[in-house]
Amino acid sequence: VQLQASGGGLVQPGGSLRLSCAASGSISSFDTMRWYRLAPGKQRELVAIIARFGSTNYADSVKGRFTISRDNARNAVYLQMNSLKPEDTAVYYCNAYQGENAYWGQGTQVTVSS
Repeated sequence: VQLQASGGGLVQPGGSLRLSCAASGSISSFDTMRWYRLAPGKQRELVAIIARFGSTNYADSVKGRFTISRDNARNAVYLQMNSLKPEDTAVYYCNAYQGENAYWGQGTQVTVSS
């Protein structure tokens, strides 16, 4: 399965973006799907997780601002990002786990700047 992330861009502080992660195959069998981010000089951060049956979890830094969702019919996962801050600037990666197997998409750059 290949994952393709999109939707990044340049946005002003306080703005919104919606990231998409399209899978080349069915996502219904994945145990979890996740969004990670990597900012310059920082460690990779797990941003959000959505499990197969829809339960979600978020990093404290994005709680209340970001929402992860999945559409099994479209084989896609989304990350709605609101109230963006400069510290959200990073390359965002989507990821899927199936048992011990991990699948990664290429990143999409999100830049929050005035």
